[in-house]
Amino acid sequence: MAAIIEDTYAEAFKSFYVEFLITARDRTWLDHAVAAATGNASSTIMCDCEAGLDRYVGPGTAEPDFTPDGRPGAVVQLHVPKFRKDWKQALERTALVRISQNVLTCPTAACFNLLDTEDYFRMGRKVAYFGNGYQKRIERFGRKMWWVPILGGEFVLDRRLGFASGLMGGNLWLFGKDVDPALEAAARGAVGVAKTPGVIMPFPGGVAASGSKAGSKYRFAIASTYEKYCPELREIAAVESQVPAGVRSIMEIIINGRDLEAINVATQAAIAAAKDTPGLIRISAGNYGGRLGKSFIYLLGKESALLQK
Repeated sequence: MAAIIEDTYAEAFKSFYVEFLITARDRTWLDHAVAAATGNASSTIMCDCEAGLDRYVGPGTAEPDFTPDGRPGAVVQLHVPKFRKDWKQALERTALVRISQNVLTCPTAACFNLLDTEDYFRMGRKVAYFGNGYQKRIERFGRKMWWVPILGGEFVLDRRLGFASGLMGGNLWLFGKDVDPALEAAARGAVGVAKTPGVIMPFPGGVAASGSKAGSKYRFAIASTYEKYCPELREIAAVESQVPAGVRSIMEIIINGRDLEAINVATQAAIAAAKDTPGLIRISAGNYGGRLGKSFIYLLGKESALLQK
């Protein structure tokens, strides 16, 4: 029996993001670069950005000709929320740190910009300063790039890194009779999302076991556990629990992406992949009635909406 899908919506909010391509000699070193470049980036509650793998491209994939150098590649996104007053500086800083410290350092890796936008960061030049005066501008693969000498040989990257407006905070909640079906459903859902181009899942394995709410009883914390949806707190009267009967575990999938349509498609893919999981009771989503974001992703497949201020 399929799980109940609630007639509700996930609430996403605007971000700015960069999208770049990492290539490497083989999948092993490509995965090392991706893991390093997207690490410690699950939530901007305390991380500098939310980052993740969009998809693999290049030889052996559905997009074999995507990579300029003909090698295995991976598309990566880094997001920061638009409501940050310093979003532009924050986005440039996180991209600079992750490309210079996690991509340049990975054996055989190269880096290519994927957003051809009017506004951009001069990322290549900044990373190339590592060359200590021996770096140089080159043209390769029909692109304007920087060349940096390194002990392993060379590192090349595009001169420009574009940025654009995206969305953060698309989500699904998977309610299970216990932890095993909740996690299995979330894992299945994450596989569905991973097949959708243009989106990322920033949490480990695409799944968050600690969904949060804005605010806390402690002044130094900006977010805290969503106590109304903690199954272990159901019997505490002051909590006003919203956990349905029979549910002992709730897992969450967070989806960021380039636009509302991409997140909507990913959401439906996740629901289709997860809904028949044995022991899954309900599929829902988190929202704040439009107070957090103006983009709604409806679980029942209604046309997703972008509210206007």
